[in-house]
Amino acid sequence: MSKFWSEVVHGLTPYTPGEQVQMPGLIKLNTNENPYGPSPKALAAMHEAAGDGLRKYSDPSNAALKDAVARRFGLTREQVFVGNSSDEVLAHTFHALLKHELPLLAPDISYSFYPTYCSLYGIECVQVPLNERFEIDVKDYDRPCGAIILANPNAPTGIALSLAQIEALLKAHPEQPVVIDEAYVDFGGESAAALLGRYDNLLVVQTLSKSRSLAGLRVGFALGHPDLIAGLERVKNSFNCYPLGQVQQAGAVAALDDQAYTEQTSQAIIATRAWLAAQMQALGFEVLPSQANFIFTRHPQRDGAALAAALRERAILVRHFKAPRIDQFLRISIGTDEECGKLVDALKQILA
Repeated sequence: MSKFWSEVVHGLTPYTPGEQVQMPGLIKLNTNENPYGPSPKALAAMHEAAGDGLRKYSDPSNAALKDAVARRFGLTREQVFVGNSSDEVLAHTFHALLKHELPLLAPDISYSFYPTYCSLYGIECVQVPLNERFEIDVKDYDRPCGAIILANPNAPTGIALSLAQIEALLKAHPEQPVVIDEAYVDFGGESAAALLGRYDNLLVVQTLSKSRSLAGLRVGFALGHPDLIAGLERVKNSFNCYPLGQVQQAGAVAALDDQAYTEQTSQAIIATRAWLAAQMQALGFEVLPSQANFIFTRHPQRDGAALAAALRERAILVRHFKAPRIDQFLRISIGTDEECGKLVDALKQILA
């Protein structure tokens, strides 16, 4: 630790991302990347944008991208915020909307970046335990709080709340901001964006990394009442006025407008997920019901860390979390049919 670090830095526990390993013949099922490439229209738009115009600053208002998001969800530009990945959008959200006198409520098993943001911005957080089925029970959030954040579908479990459950939460907390983080919603969940017209305390966050196959582009957005969006803009413009470059914006607009491609690849992943879950269950694994592009699974007679290590020896990466309640689970991203077939064959060998 450096003597030049500030007190804040000394107290931080940074988020640990999934490994990005370079290995011959690797089957990479550990970071929830889409096994199918981006929309060809998005690639063409980025190629066209990568020209002499890059010598100029990008549009700081991100007008074209905001309009594309607004078209997709039937909103106005004033209801849209965009940023350099949904992680940056979430960071600004924690800073702008989630720090209050009463604590923030979040699930005890969820996206592990949430506690990191709380440490960074000095936000008191109360972690609400998932129930015995690893589900979020909205009745457990019926307590005093300053704000609420939920991932839906939740990560790493993949279990989703219904719109009715989210609406019940919004009705119970009309004076608190409620953030629904929808990184995986296109793989079978219901977007809370449908509720925006009725609840001014709702903020919905999405990313182009998962269903639109653009994890390497780093684009995310938030949807909400113009007052919430204005708060995010104030923080962003006090931090970085140009977070999205021209190539990012061009690719993101084209990807959002090519909804047919997104639905086609998402349906392919959903079909493979169903097949993989059935195969895992046939091998004796417990598989939680997933509406994400991954499954969360454990074997009653095999140690989770040992299974992950055995798969790694066979050049197959999955995610294992050394955390209370879930240290026997593996989170397995949905790959292509061929990749998932090789995973099942490897598990058969290991279990035998």
